[in-house]
Amino acid sequence: MVNKRELTEDNLEKNFATNTLGTYILTESLMPLLLQSGTTEARARVVTVSSGGMLTNKLDPVDLQVENMIPFDGTMAYAQNKRQQIIMTEEWAKKYADVQFTSMHPGWADTPAVRTSMPGFYEKMKDKLRTVEQGADTVVWLAVTNNTVATDPKNSGEFFQDRTIVWKHLPLAWTKSNQADVDLLMDKLSKLHNQFK
Repeated sequence: MVNKRELTEDNLEKNFATNTLGTYILTESLMPLLLQSGTTEARARVVTVSSGGMLTNKLDPVDLQVENMIPFDGTMAYAQNKRQQIIMTEEWAKKYADVQFTSMHPGWADTPAVRTSMPGFYEKMKDKLRTVEQGADTVVWLAVTNNTVATDPKNSGEFFQDRTIVWKHLPLAWTKSNQADVDLLMDKLSKLHNQFK
């Protein structure tokens, strides 16, 4: 997480470029291989590491590069990127029915990123944070398990924490997006992806 608005050499906001556009380009670029490698018995899988930090954030499909966020707040930009990842995962699950898509929240783990990006949070929570291994547990499980909760095609597009499907929206948080906003996000990402082909 970058705590001040910085641009890449391609003139993209760094949080967006890393968390959203990078995830989109990598996944779309791998789709031909994923579609070829999966079978009916063992579908190819894509696991996106998102964050529960997105739970209070509604998608903003207009300001993807947070140009209008004044003052800039790296934590809020990160939360917006993580909401975007959840929506991308849902949309890929609809678009590519032969691949299993999941997203997950690792819980708050004691990582260098948490220490440097959120020092106040780290100081308050450092004795309660998960180990890196605990944070990685669900992402590894989603990638390799034969458990039907994780592999059932009906659960493609779901959000997991601690090997369990969890809510993508908090009750009364008003974070659900309409399909027009979702379509706008996916269209913008597709256009940006095309610029880098």
